[in-house]
Amino acid sequence: MQEMPASKAYRLLEAGPIVLVTTSDEGRPNVMTMGFHMVMQHAPPLIGCVIGPWDHSYKALQASGECVIAIPTVDLARKVVDIGNCSGGEIDKFKRLRLTAKPAKDVTAPLIGQCLANIECRVADRSMIERYNLFILEAVRIWVDAERKERRTLHHRGDGTFVADGKIIDLRERMVLWKQFQD
Repeated sequence: MQEMPASKAYRLLEAGPIVLVTTSDEGRPNVMTMGFHMVMQHAPPLIGCVIGPWDHSYKALQASGECVIAIPTVDLARKVVDIGNCSGGEIDKFKRLRLTAKPAKDVTAPLIGQCLANIECRVADRSMIERYNLFILEAVRIWVDAERKERRTLHHRGDGTFVADGKIIDLRERMVLWKQFQD
């Protein structure tokens, strides 16, 4: 085995897909790319997200308490990277990257029409924002594009490379203690 710096632990543990987070800043939509997020519990559905003051979206999320977590697929990989390489404080990312902003039902932040799924969220707990830049969000509504042919998500390896979801291994019959979560 080879040793690697402990600061690179995220490269081994980042299991969730890269997501896009939309916010609304005084009526102006914005979007950012995010890799640091985690499911925290099933009910109520809580999601932890690291968004720091260096991100333009931080101020909008702090002010509105709402966002949308959009799940892009591999066909959007270049746009996902381009979104992360510019600031919504300087440009309209929706316009520049030709993203379709669709109205959400319960939050002011827009859904992204090109994404596989969109999760409308509200900030549920602010206690870890100042210390860790960790927003605890509650999912309030989910939209999935059932007609979308491309369903593979992107997983960042922390160094500019990505892995795409691959073959599904179905072991539902063995998950006897977790049947209530199967649909």
